[in-house]
Amino acid sequence: MDSIPLPSPIHYEVPLQLLEQKARFAVGGHPAQREMLHELIATLRKAMVQQRRLEESCAREGLEVDHRWSLNDNA
Repeated sequence: MDSIPLPSPIHYEVPLQLLEQKARFAVGGHPAQREMLHELIATLRKAMVQQRRLEESCAREGLEVDHRWSLNDNA
């Protein structure tokens, strides 16, 4: 079976850092946008956890995961 292509974990870390460090400050005085930003950050964190669970499940089943940096990676 081919390896399972998944986003490299850095694809979550960079947007999270940007949102938490820069965007959060920029929307500080705007409650509606601050709430939407909070929801976006929570969604990205959930996606990271779900991917980690998938990777752990694949490891238990002996399935290989291939962390990709782009759609153009050839494996």
